[in-house]
Amino acid sequence: MKEEFTLELEAENNFSVLNRIINILNRRRVRIKRMMAHENESDFRRGGVLMLLFTTPDMMERIKDQLEKLIEVDHVAYFSGGRHYEEKSEIVVGAE
Repeated sequence: MKEEFTLELEAENNFSVLNRIINILNRRRVRIKRMMAHENESDFRRGGVLMLLFTTPDMMERIKDQLEKLIEVDHVAYFSGGRHYEEKSEIVVGAE
């Protein structure tokens, strides 16, 4: 059964990374409900993505595994529900 998941990802901040991430989600027909991409304040070469996705738990695990294979990606984590998205997005927006 499909439900909301929060995906948190840290990666290199270059032109192709976000495109690759979205392509992985599109190929698996995962719905992106909300997305926030940001640059790391201390190092402009690093960045992060915070997404609220709508999919199944099994598919979320497969997506995590696929994203971890990308060379530019340093860290991938996901959490059930949208509460984590709301908390993290407030931190990111508040830091700017």
